[in-house]
Amino acid sequence: MPLATSATSAIEYVLQLIALFGVAFALFHAVRQRGDAFTAADKLSKQGWIAILVIALLVLLVVPVINFIGIIAVVAMGVYLVDVRPKVDDIQRGPRW
Repeated sequence: MPLATSATSAIEYVLQLIALFGVAFALFHAVRQRGDAFTAADKLSKQGWIAILVIALLVLLVVPVINFIGIIAVVAMGVYLVDVRPKVDDIQRGPRW
């Protein structure tokens, strides 16, 4: 039984590190972007996304990722990385030929 507990703890630790890295990456990306790119992409403002991602980072620093509120923080990060980030990047790159 102790082996299963240590394996579970190791998996939770790895998931926590991945989530923290992902939120930190998303926050770093959001901070570096122009504010008008968010509104041009019809997304929440830059300040709104930075606030969401800072809260997600703080939550993941305190709460385990397998907790319900930790899952909400991971979902917020996922929405930013999958939906907002590509559109903001496309707006700033301009049209492709």
